[in-house]
Amino acid sequence: MIAEVDPDILLLTGFDYDAGQVALGAFADQLDAAGATYPHRFSLRPNSGMATKLDLDGNGRTGEPRDAQGYGRFAGDGGMALLSRYEIDREGVQDLTGLLWKDLPGATLPQLGGAPFPSTEALEIQRLSTTGHWLVPIRWPGRAALTLLAFAATPPIFDGPEDRNGLRNADELRLWTRLLDGDLALAPPAPPFVLLGNANLDAQDGNGLRAVMARFLTDSRLQDPRPASPGGKAEADPAQTGDPALDTADWRAVAEDGPGNLRVDYVLPSADLTIADSGVFWPSGGPALDTARAASRHRLVWVDLVVDR
Repeated sequence: MIAEVDPDILLLTGFDYDAGQVALGAFADQLDAAGATYPHRFSLRPNSGMATKLDLDGNGRTGEPRDAQGYGRFAGDGGMALLSRYEIDREGVQDLTGLLWKDLPGATLPQLGGAPFPSTEALEIQRLSTTGHWLVPIRWPGRAALTLLAFAATPPIFDGPEDRNGLRNADELRLWTRLLDGDLALAPPAPPFVLLGNANLDAQDGNGLRAVMARFLTDSRLQDPRPASPGGKAEADPAQTGDPALDTADWRAVAEDGPGNLRVDYVLPSADLTIADSGVFWPSGGPALDTARAASRHRLVWVDLVVDR
């Protein structure tokens, strides 16, 4: 599937991290054999699976996957990885993965019965990123460096009335707004840049604070190319209000009362960039659809940008 779409830059989410990048190297070798060669590879340790000694989900127990900084059964579970045909400026990388949730300007921290949830002690060490927030400069031919703003947020479910995951999901998106506004302790990224990743949030359907995503998609500093697919349209959920052609994830088989198909994966170029084309790899039938389903519940989102040489 990746070889058919053939992107020059590819962000993988839900990809386990190991310090030596052995898994990433093995995967890149498989892609190379399929005709998609990526000489430049990058990953950092994610918050997912990073153990703490505290009860972070408020169930009275410790040492469980939800007690890690981000949900994970082991260190590095479900991280992110970047593959590129262009050189990655490793020295210029900025990693916001260690930012504490409470330190995000305007953070909305969970409460239950008027008290901090699950505890004041837990919120003192709780990081905002479920997986990570990276700024990765790519040495782009013919132009200044292209900075990737990469992330993968928590699903806004699997919690209780305190809405811990819903609030965290929204603040993971707001982190980018705060960065672009210059409200963090580092300079906003200079254009051109591309924000990409799994927001786990649809602006019109499903769970979560949807209005946060709706506002984000209207940010004048970004462009929404609205990538679409025939498969999403063909498999429309009659209960949804958004355009099914824009959906990027198929959760219909997860549970009968599941969220259905949603648009949760995004590639949003900065406003100065010229977009040539975009799409979602979601065929409407045949072997290609079987391949997409086997690869992931999420579909590959792609955007073609014009490179000035």
